[in-house]
Amino acid sequence: MPRRRTRRRREVTRVSRSDAALPEFDRATVPEGLATRRQLREMQLSPGDNKGPVAILRCRLCATRPQWSCRHPTRGYLLRVDLAKPKRTPTLAQELALDRAMAARSTCSRCSRRYYYCLPLRTQGCCDPCARGYEPSPDTYLASTAPVTHRLAA
Repeated sequence: MPRRRTRRRREVTRVSRSDAALPEFDRATVPEGLATRRQLREMQLSPGDNKGPVAILRCRLCATRPQWSCRHPTRGYLLRVDLAKPKRTPTLAQELALDRAMAARSTCSRCSRRYYYCLPLRTQGCCDPCARGYEPSPDTYLASTAPVTHRLAA
């Protein structure tokens, strides 16, 4: 007879919203000057001198429970925009190192073609056409056979 699985319920620790460590805002009530990390990234900013979050962006579920503090993992942390700094641009040497690393992940060891995507080198050791024995379509790899010096954006 199959054994029934019992599902353990997680203990819910409810904290009153007035006792929460940081102020909490719903999505439509966030004051001007606060943003999440993703919003800072869209503004081409990094957190900069922010020492930590100054407020919490409540999740959609907790918007229906205004008296309780949000404890869900989907909550967002709000940072101050005035302390954020512009993103650093990578140097040419850093871009070259990234390009070499991506070239190692996207170049087949058997046919030496550099594909536009990362290859399953850990599991197969080569590209799909080499592993399965068919000719790849020309739009999936770089057509140049000369050694690539760089493909930098800058």
